[in-house]
Amino acid sequence: MESASDRDLTATIDEILKTSKTIAIVGLSSNKFRPSYGVAKYLQAAGYRIIPVNPQETEVLGQKSYARLEDVPEKIDAVDIFRRPEYVPDIVESAISLGVRAVWMQEGVINPEAAEKARQAGLLVVMDHCMLKEHAKRSRHASA
Repeated sequence: MESASDRDLTATIDEILKTSKTIAIVGLSSNKFRPSYGVAKYLQAAGYRIIPVNPQETEVLGQKSYARLEDVPEKIDAVDIFRRPEYVPDIVESAISLGVRAVWMQEGVINPEAAEKARQAGLLVVMDHCMLKEHAKRSRHASA
């Protein structure tokens, strides 16, 4: 049986995927073998505008890369994080200060304190889930 927290998470994931158009991907690599690249390529093909955020990159998937979230010159709907957990608090701080609606920490990216801080600031939060897998799961159900 699905718990209330599972239903809340499902609703949060649904809302982020349905209402976000522009997703900044922090830690996006141009290396085709990195998970961040595969997820970004999938999201781009699914119709999302992806914005790479990585000071080591100049361009990924045909999109200009920015060193920090604060350098992105347009409105960001969601931030997808591909960084180690110890880097998440600073990313969440940036997302909060920029008025981003949602923070998504990819599989293996777990920082409960940063997640709680984002929730307290009114952001939608997903932690330790893959955006590609969650989108694909919902796309399969929609076409079934």
